[in-house]
Amino acid sequence: MNFLNPIYTEKRECQDCYKCVRHCPVKAIKVEGGYASVVPELCILCGHCVEVCPNSAKRVRDDLSQARQLLALKPRVLVSLAPSYVSEFPELQPGQLIRAFKRLGFSGVSETALGAQQVSAQAAAALAEGSGRVLYSSACPTVVSYLQKHRPADSQYLTGLLSPLLTHCKMLRQGFGQDIGIVFVGPCIAKKLEAAQHPALLDVALTFDDLRRWLTQEQIMPETLAAEAGDSFIPEHSAEGAWYPVDGGMIAGMKSICAVNDCSFMAFSGINAIQKAIEGLGTQPMDGSLFLELLACEGGCVNGPRAAKRYGTAAKRRRVLRAVVAPPPMLPRQSSLDIQSIFAVAPQPLLKFSESQIREALRAVGKISRDDELDCGGCGYNSCREFAGALIQQKAERAMCVTYMRKLALKKANALIQKMPSAVVIINDAMRIIEYNTAFATLFACNVAPAGSPPTGASLEGVMLSEIMPFANLFHAVLKSGEDILDRDLRYQKTILHSATRRPFCMPVFSPLKSTAWWAASCRTSRSRPSGRRR
Repeated sequence: MNFLNPIYTEKRECQDCYKCVRHCPVKAIKVEGGYASVVPELCILCGHCVEVCPNSAKRVRDDLSQARQLLALKPRVLVSLAPSYVSEFPELQPGQLIRAFKRLGFSGVSETALGAQQVSAQAAAALAEGSGRVLYSSACPTVVSYLQKHRPADSQYLTGLLSPLLTHCKMLRQGFGQDIGIVFVGPCIAKKLEAAQHPALLDVALTFDDLRRWLTQEQIMPETLAAEAGDSFIPEHSAEGAWYPVDGGMIAGMKSICAVNDCSFMAFSGINAIQKAIEGLGTQPMDGSLFLELLACEGGCVNGPRAAKRYGTAAKRRRVLRAVVAPPPMLPRQSSLDIQSIFAVAPQPLLKFSESQIREALRAVGKISRDDELDCGGCGYNSCREFAGALIQQKAERAMCVTYMRKLALKKANALIQKMPSAVVIINDAMRIIEYNTAFATLFACNVAPAGSPPTGASLEGVMLSEIMPFANLFHAVLKSGEDILDRDLRYQKTILHSATRRPFCMPVFSPLKSTAWWAASCRTSRSRPSGRRR
């Protein structure tokens, strides 16, 4: 396990499906030795690989022990609770959830949304500083990481403000003392990286999944608890900052009235949508300022990677919006905290490969011409050429190519058939030969036109079986009924053939050929048969 990266691979569970490669928006996966591991330098912690892994091989680092240790070491530890708790625990009243946290040992619970309100205020002030500006929100750490690593030229448009969580931590330490402990609880994996990068502000970041496990271990059922006096958010309840978990929520906190035709504010959620939205934006002339609210999760933080359910966005959005206490009449509010930050870019080397390098890599997987480039996506990459680039970087293995492995399997199966001493032939549902071995060609060579042609002559592939084999009706019976014909003795010229005719499932390597049958026979001369017996 790589403890420096919040996402890791449990190798024993990785099953070579490459689904994580397929769904990773930045292809931050390296396949080596058959295992798919995360490349921290490329990873943006969006959590897609964790979500889609069918065997739970991609996992999120467990930080519960750190949170327990913090409670034991610090006299006062506070919770910074993500505003998406409203959609995550719809069955609970805020007081019940606060009481549950106190049962775990926390001194109090505060809403991360308080920090969001300060971020909105300062983002609005930055936008008003001059006309013709383009600003991207820096509220989502996954988006910030994406721009830093994969689009460094676009990172210049970030607002340069701390995230709502780090802003909230700064507020809590100013209000309750620098020596307090702070544990974040929310749906985001990237917050774990924020805790590692800013230990002076945030001690530990937990996910909603971590919280549920912790409550279960301590046998605490929040729905059965009754709120007591003092079970309220400290230092106060949030207002417009609670809109942040839904896309467009930050914009709503920056402007009192924002209509769909206001071209100064736009919101996009989902990495793929963001990629398309900002493409070429920096080259366009601007006749006014533009602010883009960018969230990595589709629909907003209510669909974070560690949310219990990543669907039902409309219902979640409705719960969040209805739970917000009336915001101040004038937005944005005045900022009261210095939360300026510098986002250093960490661009990855932009590797460009020559056509000869690409072609050499493709030849390694049996793709000789352009027609061989199927771009099926089975390897997890969008195209064969993108896969070739991954091969050159040693991020991928040849075994990831489905067509390559299929051809390899067929070659091995063909070699096996050719080495068999028995005569073997495979036909399709049209009764035409697909595959056969030398023993079969030798046995029926006398029936091949022109007469007397050697077995190594013209190929028998595509030839009607009935043209060379007198008992081809056996195949027709097997294909029609689906029942195998086993241990059948057949008289052929001066030979008794001990044969078996089967459907293709008896030879797994040919299972894609749904309507085929195969036949194998060993032979002996008729003189070897006991007298007085007939077949």
